[in-house]
Amino acid sequence: MKIGIIQQHNTADIADNKKRLAEKITSLAQQGATLIVLQELHNGLYFCQAEDVNVFDQAEPIPGPSTEFFGSLAKQFGVVIVTSLFERRAPGLYHNTAVVLEKDGTIAGMYRKMHIPDDPGYYEKFYFTPGDLGFHPIETSLGKLGVLVCWDQWYPEAARLMALQGAELLIYPTAIGYDPNDTPEEQERQRMAWQTVQRGHAVANGLPVVTVNRVGMEDGVPFWGTSFVAGPQGELLYEAPTDQEIATIVEVDMQRSEQVRRWWPFLRDRRIDDYGDITQRYID
Repeated sequence: MKIGIIQQHNTADIADNKKRLAEKITSLAQQGATLIVLQELHNGLYFCQAEDVNVFDQAEPIPGPSTEFFGSLAKQFGVVIVTSLFERRAPGLYHNTAVVLEKDGTIAGMYRKMHIPDDPGYYEKFYFTPGDLGFHPIETSLGKLGVLVCWDQWYPEAARLMALQGAELLIYPTAIGYDPNDTPEEQERQRMAWQTVQRGHAVANGLPVVTVNRVGMEDGVPFWGTSFVAGPQGELLYEAPTDQEIATIVEVDMQRSEQVRRWWPFLRDRRIDDYGDITQRYID
């Protein structure tokens, strides 16, 4: 599969952000990409650094203007596109939602972010209601896509549940950066932990992982880029720089997962008869 990834620096100009994304989608599609993955909340700035009720004006329905905009590009070029939108479900009810657009421009499926962080600079609980669609792969013409979003990437349970339902690829639209108050050493430890845990999901589930992050400075927070694609043994197939926009294609051998799972049959050897306590918050 030829997977296009777009790591972009955004501004407050939503129309310009979408225009630049469209240009990159066009270029990647013309180069042969069949799947194109965008970063988390790609239409605008990452607005969760402060709590402001006026920001809810940016939310939109699904279907809506963005699914129409990116759906038309998917149809024009015959590609599958993974988008990440601020969903207005009802007044006072909003989600952080990934929408997969089929190559005919229709909505193949959607995933509402399940794990919602609340940390300094990431006040997402103020804006997003936790997802209620569960962890289910989205069926597309390219196969079953296990689409999750950002904070979900730290949880092995989410990746496993996607794998157990036949996901052929794990995809994480992302918006994560450094705390500027941390030391350079701590910043690097966090960035590498972020990549390591996701490469671990690839290994544990025998699946490729595609992670697309934003880049650049927004309201004092430097987003660390480092978008990457890993193979089913966690091997890095591509890694983007920390400080540059990129739009590139990474070729992934989708048949390799089968062989890797034959060598490492983790799903066969799981002790499902003794995992009941995993649903507990903590075991005293």
